[in-house]
Amino acid sequence: MTDPFGFLRIPRRPVPPRPVEERLGDWREVYAGQALLPLVGEQAGRCMDCGIPFCHAGCPLGNLIPEWNILGARSDWRSAYERLHATNNFPEFTGRLCPAPCEDACVLAINADPVTIKNVEQMIADEGLRRGWMTPRPPERRSGRSVGVVGSGPAGLAAAQQLTRAGHRVVVHERADRIGGLLRYGIPEFKMEKAHLDRRIEQMRAEGTCFATGSDVGGSEPADGLRGRYDALVVAVGAGERRELPVPGRPLRGIHPAMEYLTWANRVCAGDLPVSPVTAAGVHVVVVGGGDTGSDCLGTALRQGALSVVQLDINPEPGPGRDEDEPWPVHPRVYRISHAHEEARGRAGRDPRLFSTATLRFEGDSAGRVRALRLTAVEPGERRPVAGSERVIEAGLVLLALGFSGPERSGGLREQLGLEYDGRGAFARDADFAAAGGRAPGVFVAGDAGRGQSLVVWAIAEGRAAASAVDRYLTGATALPAPVAAHDRPMTPLGRLRYGPEPDSP
Repeated sequence: MTDPFGFLRIPRRPVPPRPVEERLGDWREVYAGQALLPLVGEQAGRCMDCGIPFCHAGCPLGNLIPEWNILGARSDWRSAYERLHATNNFPEFTGRLCPAPCEDACVLAINADPVTIKNVEQMIADEGLRRGWMTPRPPERRSGRSVGVVGSGPAGLAAAQQLTRAGHRVVVHERADRIGGLLRYGIPEFKMEKAHLDRRIEQMRAEGTCFATGSDVGGSEPADGLRGRYDALVVAVGAGERRELPVPGRPLRGIHPAMEYLTWANRVCAGDLPVSPVTAAGVHVVVVGGGDTGSDCLGTALRQGALSVVQLDINPEPGPGRDEDEPWPVHPRVYRISHAHEEARGRAGRDPRLFSTATLRFEGDSAGRVRALRLTAVEPGERRPVAGSERVIEAGLVLLALGFSGPERSGGLREQLGLEYDGRGAFARDADFAAAGGRAPGVFVAGDAGRGQSLVVWAIAEGRAAASAVDRYLTGATALPAPVAAHDRPMTPLGRLRYGPEPDSP
């Protein structure tokens, strides 16, 4: 500890975002230019360096949080940067995108405000970038083995970087025109500017990882033939099978999946086209779904100039504190305000969310375009409609942000590799990430494709763990750390980490 009384005398002070009206006028990050080094260093000094750091258990990657907190508090940013990268390939991603379950598991959170761990993580990563510390780390020698990675989201990229650094020849196959998966086209620019992703991809190229875009494995490129080209294959295609809303009026024009909408918006930001073909400009928008993707749609619609935005959440409004069945250090369901909610509230003077609300049907105009939604309140738990609660709200654009049920069912990837589904609709695998039911050995499944829809921090952890399993399969042993047993442990904060032999391993 730098100051044994820091957590007592220093109040929690998160890094402030840019003013609402300023950030709604552009697509830059909410915190662009707001990473204040002295503030973050002071906040890092609130860390108690607990004898049992429960923040480790709250982090799927097992990040060495107390270590880099203390190093940051001492302004030893270089050492903090090295400790951060000992367990996380892409801290500049997680520092921006992770919901920080580590903060809910902080010992201070028992009866006080936790350390601003997420701010510290992002600051360390950004300071390392500013000072030029993010340099390539190519392997000292090559193994002569090759690995194909299908999918370039966070799980695929993490697995690819680990395996490249272990000395294998790695090629990442991505069906889109750019590398990054949902990091590229699903995450809005105001949450993470794509320059951060581009820099990591260039680092990986310099280390020896190869990338093949426009490679539709299972479609135009047969997956079984691809398997024959490599000594091992990692399937990290994510969970892209979106959930639908089968209510009357669904075929009306103006109703779109959230990811379609966000992809077009990101392509506009990338300069691919001047205006999105699915835009919120000048219309009333309804977002169906109360999760992070719905919040991303909300922030995007506000920046496009929507007349109004309402977000529907079928779940009841959470309370301000933990319920009895979600004790510390569990990541609880509590009332939270995202930056998009803050922006909408600043415009409309109220929270844009309607809780305990379900859609009964869509109503259209004579041209076949959606013009309204008929809603109903629902009872908590069983979600039965509440009699007499129906009402109609205006909508010119409806965005369905209902989550995903597993890997996409279309295409021939599953059939060509002989993969099986588990009970949740994800690809089945064993405790070492090897695909169950595959026609050939050496096929591994990582990330949301095997875990189901989850967080970016879990995807990176799974990619690292799968890389360890692949390296062991190829060479008989591995020095790569395996931070998680992601699919064979309960979804609780405790007892779900499996550390490798040495945290400083690549």
